[in-house]
Amino acid sequence: MDTHEDSKFTRMILIEGAVTRLQNECHAAAKHWWMNPDGSDVRDNPLAFSNKLCLIHSEISEAMEGDRKNKMDDHLPHRPAREVELADALIRICDLGGAYNLDLGGAVIEKMEYNAKRADHKPESRAAEGGKAY
Repeated sequence: MDTHEDSKFTRMILIEGAVTRLQNECHAAAKHWWMNPDGSDVRDNPLAFSNKLCLIHSEISEAMEGDRKNKMDDHLPHRPAREVELADALIRICDLGGAYNLDLGGAVIEKMEYNAKRADHKPESRAAEGGKAY
């Protein structure tokens, strides 16, 4: 492996490990949210995953609203609301991944590698008629 490839490999290993550690920490901090008051597991409900996705979506919507109104966060007033709400979404995503034993770290790396090679992500493709644009 040349130096560039070795450096890229090292970065990918570090990213994967960081995402996996964040997933584990977020889920450990939120484990009590995965038990119902009667002691049963929330995941016994087939809608649990979808319900948790809706909570992630609500954090994203709150980030959009904070950005739209250029608001500072209510709980961390020294930070922009969009920043804090995106952090909330990330925490919820990592918790959900931990609760369902998903390999988010590995998936992030594979998806980044895939996206780096996508023709429709290249600047010339995005600039073309009908290309990906907002």
